[in-house]
Amino acid sequence: MLFFSYFKDLVGREVTVELKNDLAIRGTLHSVDQYLNIKLENTRVVDQDKYPHMLSVRNCFIRGSVVRYVQLPADGVDTDLLHDATRREARGG
Repeated sequence: MLFFSYFKDLVGREVTVELKNDLAIRGTLHSVDQYLNIKLENTRVVDQDKYPHMLSVRNCFIRGSVVRYVQLPADGVDTDLLHDATRREARGG
């Protein structure tokens, strides 16, 4: 639940989602659910030459199980808070 609550705070921010098939999509985070399914708006493909068929896609829903990485905006990451929360979760409390 740590990451779910963290991603909920990033709604409205621009993120880049890299999928397991190497497709990277940048867009505005519209919503995220407890399974880390992601809905992006105003999307664009990072490597447009490799995926020209994706140029017309403006909104997308990404199933959480196909996500490899989510790149967050640098100013949107509070590393101290994230480290503390990760340590608490690792201890089980």
